[in-house]
Amino acid sequence: MAWMSSGSDSPWVHMSSQRKSARVTEEIMRAAAQFLERESNRTALITVTGVELAEKGTRATILLSVLPPSEEVAALAFANRHAGEFRTFLSHAARMRRVPTISFSLDRGEKNRQRIEELSQR
Repeated sequence: MAWMSSGSDSPWVHMSSQRKSARVTEEIMRAAAQFLERESNRTALITVTGVELAEKGTRATILLSVLPPSEEVAALAFANRHAGEFRTFLSHAARMRRVPTISFSLDRGEKNRQRIEELSQR
């Protein structure tokens, strides 16, 4: 019987890591949506579209879509100003050992997708 190492080359470790990353990403998305809904002044619709999690889970960039587009700069500035407060909220709302450093960014992929859809309907 062969012995499998628990090194990073093991498929079991890799699958477990992927599941954990997916769970953490989902928890961050859910908590960010709740936090932004609670804290925003509702002059813009801010939607959490994704989370980019660093390999070791030490940093997370939360991707946002903002409507109307004229409010993107203000909404992004608002979110980044409150990143520390969100991190505290996340530590209470999610089951995580370590809460990553948080930053917010506009989801350019979503914006590009919307533009392509708009152009294709002409």
